[in-house]
Amino acid sequence: MTALDLENEQITHEDYERISQAIHYLEANFQDQPTLEELAQHLHLSPFYTQRLFKRWAGISPKRFLQHLTLKHARQLLEDSHSVLDAALDSGLSGTSRLHDLFVNIEAVTPAEYKRMGAGLEISYGYHPTPFGECLLASTERGICGLWFTDTLGREETLAELEAKWPGANLTQNQLGTGTLVKQIFAHTQPDFDPAEEKSPLNLLIRGTNFQLQVWQALLKIPAGAVCTYGQIAEMIDQPKAVRAVGTAIGKNGIAWLIPCHRVIRKNGETQNYRWGGVRKKAILIHEWGLPVGQ
Repeated sequence: MTALDLENEQITHEDYERISQAIHYLEANFQDQPTLEELAQHLHLSPFYTQRLFKRWAGISPKRFLQHLTLKHARQLLEDSHSVLDAALDSGLSGTSRLHDLFVNIEAVTPAEYKRMGAGLEISYGYHPTPFGECLLASTERGICGLWFTDTLGREETLAELEAKWPGANLTQNQLGTGTLVKQIFAHTQPDFDPAEEKSPLNLLIRGTNFQLQVWQALLKIPAGAVCTYGQIAEMIDQPKAVRAVGTAIGKNGIAWLIPCHRVIRKNGETQNYRWGGVRKKAILIHEWGLPVGQ
């Protein structure tokens, strides 16, 4: 297999399952510094394929991947991201926000619509594989209104979360329609993604309190490859003492990945807190850390 073949390989749902297993194994055996052969044996893969898998997923070797799981690396990334976040503070929180190579527009429901709890709204939803596990995607004519990873709670409970978020809406399963959106959302995670082929911006329709909206808009200012702390988000919304409330609002985010709550970590470098699981958060971050900060 040539270098070009490796670059053109697609990142798949199965890749994520193996990366998840690798994270569990490497964290449990970190003190022993497992070799490539030992990791490959645990994953039931050959050393060659294991090396290829990690290169495809994060653009790094398993050895470098192991280093990326450390608190030291996360703390260094916080330092490296500081200037990027300063720029976000200077630019304010209004206008279109950039996520990876996608533009994301946020539209909040009106106060009257918030009270109606989605009454009269038509929502299409579907279950789809992604590079980070299966997701439930929900969308309206006005934009995407939900994206949850399903393996944390299971399909039924995840759908129940969607129903609880929009209790007055009419929900219809539409695999074909939501599948087109999923392809657009995750296209840029693939090694052969061409920004020149970028499609129209992604619109999000969100329902939340004014404080939650401020927090979620602030999250959109964190570029891929960068991270920040809960305290920095509180500063970005001019409420530096509301760190705990910021954490609660981030935990209520119902549009995973597109509103990148995975980019917020504790100031000591810990990355555990994530409503869709700490392992998934690490996997997403390591995938993004292959990008230059600020890209």
